[in-house]
Amino acid sequence: MAIDIQRIDDIVRAFVTETRHVEGAALLTPAGLPMAGTLPNGLETERAAAMAAAVITIGNRVGEELQRGTVQQLFIQGTEGYSMLTLCGKEALFLVLTTLEAQQGILLLEIRRIVNEISQIIDFPEHSV
Repeated sequence: MAIDIQRIDDIVRAFVTETRHVEGAALLTPAGLPMAGTLPNGLETERAAAMAAAVITIGNRVGEELQRGTVQQLFIQGTEGYSMLTLCGKEALFLVLTTLEAQQGILLLEIRRIVNEISQIIDFPEHSV
């Protein structure tokens, strides 16, 4: 059965438009290829996907070295906003970009909800956040 990328894209785009302070979100492969979503103007999707893949690779290496296991989520706070990268099964990453005004607790709950919804479409039995 083929993955319904259009449905996933619709879910991600709705998340961006309906969640306060979210500026963009994308579903990516662990290899750094974009699958669905929308990122802010001026940000190249392919470049953002490649950077996210590099960050998760480094995060996993740190998790191994510090005996913390496989990284489930990375949170980066910059001077212009937050970047959150969440594992979505073994075959996808969910990248979310927000303003500094985003309420982190609410955002984490919303990300968990979206990741669960996407995981059901992709059908990853090992999924956990």
